[in-house]
Amino acid sequence: MHRYLLHNDEIRDTGVQDLSAGQVGLLNGWGVFSTIRVYDGMMFEWERHWDRMRLDAGRMRVPFPPDRDWLAQRLQRLMDANLPHSNPPWNATLRVAVIRNRGGMFEGPGPMREFDVIAFTADVNRWGSTVKLGLIPNARYAASEFAGTKNLSWSENLTWYERAHDQGLDEVVLLNERGEIAECTSANIFAVVLNAQGKQVWTPPLDSGCLPGVTRALLLEEIRIPGLQIGEKTLVPADLEAADEVFITSTTRELLPVVSVQGLNLRSQSIQNGRVLEELRKAFKSCVENYIASRKRADIIV
Repeated sequence: MHRYLLHNDEIRDTGVQDLSAGQVGLLNGWGVFSTIRVYDGMMFEWERHWDRMRLDAGRMRVPFPPDRDWLAQRLQRLMDANLPHSNPPWNATLRVAVIRNRGGMFEGPGPMREFDVIAFTADVNRWGSTVKLGLIPNARYAASEFAGTKNLSWSENLTWYERAHDQGLDEVVLLNERGEIAECTSANIFAVVLNAQGKQVWTPPLDSGCLPGVTRALLLEEIRIPGLQIGEKTLVPADLEAADEVFITSTTRELLPVVSVQGLNLRSQSIQNGRVLEELRKAFKSCVENYIASRKRADIIV
């Protein structure tokens, strides 16, 4: 974590103790958050992150800032304070959380805002070049009305993730109550199929219980490659075994190839098979470059 964090309207040192134990959102994980990749000092796909947080806040009854620019301006102040010192400069990961403060049996005494905004930045994590996955059954309940929300109750994901690392793995595939693939703890998953119909790339639909990741949405909605179909499809573990390539996506990882899934015999164990993934990586890189360039032009015009 970098030196400064954002707490509502103020930039403060991360060592300052200024949160209250009576904030119900902190005690109960009652809030929403998003992790945003910063390229050249610009929040990538900020609009999508804002929209998802706002929708999730509505579902979770979390009071939320009504103005997107209000929050963006405060996050920009945080980046201005931290990112000249990041490695490399002006490229980082930004985490922003909106925490509910009031309600429930254990609300703290005294006046308190309806919500707190807390944000911090950190250097971009070095994930490595490939991913080894485990497999967790019944880890997502797709029928829940809160399935797919990115809320602060994240301890189950952290536990699975930590246990995976203890086992020499990088991540885990989470199955829902129907035995279908949903996602990883902090990534979406894709399977590439090469057949007579051409090159097809599939990811589980939202009704699998997966989170609607921003990188996932970009691949589905914006990236277009001739001869390549990208879509949603119900997947089960056997589909990963039959796939010609498997990869995961997230804001911080971008796109990473999967070389193994514990208990499965993947056809795509060698990254030499990753031709479709490389096409997608190039297209995603162009997407990032175009977005950042357009934001810079908009800033110049303003």
